[in-house]
Formats: sequence, C-alpha cells, structure tokens
Amino acid sequence: MPDPSRRRDPSPLEAALERVGDRWSLLVVEALLDGPRRFKELGEAVPGIAPNILTDRLRRLERERIVVATPYQQRPPRMSYSLTASGRDLASALRLLAAWGARGSEDADPIRHGACGTPLEAHWFCPTCETRVSRPDADETRTL
Repeated sequence: MPDPSRRRDPSPLEAALERVGDRWSLLVVEALLDGPRRFKELGEAVPGIAPNILTDRLRRLERERIVVATPYQQRPPRMSYSLTASGRDLASALRLLAAWGARGSEDADPIRHGACGTPLEAHWFCPTCETRVSRPDADETRTL
C-alpha cells in the first residue's frame, strides 16, 4: 500500500496543468499570441471572461512567467500584457489542442496548410536523429 505521507514529484503534464491548466488561462494566452494587448482588449478578445477572473488569470500567468505586464500609463496605472518566450512556447501546444478540439466538431475548421489547404497533422520528431517518430517508446510515453 502506498505511503500517503510520501509525496511524489508531479508528472510533466501535471506540472503544465498547474501552470496553465484552466480554460481562462489558455484563452488569455491564445489572445496574446498575436501580440501585446491592454486589459480591455483582452476582455474583448476572451468573450465571457469577467474582469475579476481576467485579473486573477493575468496575475497567475505573470507569477508563472508566461505573461509580462508593461506599464503604458502611470496615473492611473495601466498595463499592456504580452507573452514571454515561455508563453510563446505554448503556441504549439495550443494549436495541437485546438486541432484536437476541431476533430470533435462539425463547425470547427482544422488548421490547414497555406499552400494546398490540406488539414495539418502533428508528429513527434527527434531533432538529434532528425527522424520522425511514429510511435513513442515506452520511456517517452512515461514522461507525458
């Protein structure tokens, strides 16, 4: 029987979800992918988000160093929000999640190749070996 007093390290997926695992945080990150936005612009870009929830998510994303706030006015203090390099790294994961969501909906359009219009597919790739990996090894699966 496992010892409940021994806490294990979170898996990489658990760690990611701890940082950005709720709907509003992911939608705020998506809204910032095109560039910096002010608070009001973010509220308009993320339909249905209440101002207090937006404030909370922006603070959380700042603590996680996913978003950075830059003052553009001193009195009253007003900020512009943008993604850090870590935040921009989320773009690929968000696109994959969006593509997965599109497969479950008749109305959603998948991400397409600009040249020919074919829906794109994501694949694992090892940059060291320069090889496309068709099925992750057991060790790779364990790190998800």
